[in-house]
Amino acid sequence: MNIVLIGYRCSGKTAIGRVLAHELGMSFADTDVMIEEDAGESIETIIKTKSWDYFRNLESDVIKRVSEKDNQVIATGGGVVVNQKNVKALKKDGWAVWLDARPEVLKERMEKEQQSGNIRPSLTETDPLAEIEAVMNARRPMYQKAGDFVVDTTGLSEPEAAALIMKNLPAKLKAKKG
Repeated sequence: MNIVLIGYRCSGKTAIGRVLAHELGMSFADTDVMIEEDAGESIETIIKTKSWDYFRNLESDVIKRVSEKDNQVIATGGGVVVNQKNVKALKKDGWAVWLDARPEVLKERMEKEQQSGNIRPSLTETDPLAEIEAVMNARRPMYQKAGDFVVDTTGLSEPEAAALIMKNLPAKLKAKKG
């Protein structure tokens, strides 16, 4: 069984996923990294030179591949929930944790990432906070439907969020780790 982390950009999926994988002795897969490795270019470049649709097709291919493996923590891209085939594949043998956070906090985290060179393509070409709020409002029902457990990462460190997730693992995952 896998632990699947879903949520908006900068909600902590990669950082918390790495902590979880380490603590639980599971492998770690980051679907955005896998897409970049497969394409040989950054997500930003893929979207600028090709399209969002092209990116979403690459994402679906990676989701299909990663979902066939077991005993891993999977950090997904923020928009993975817009395609129900992706959600179905990930949940076939996965427990989905929705990492949520306040829009202001997500914006701060994105600004820090951009300063370190990790550029995330705009989804709406609007003010960053307005974009976060609009996209979160549109995706919230999808995250709610897909998520088996929710963690608000707004005021939590990565180890604190990982500990909360581990405390609430379903019996099937606890049995494997216990």
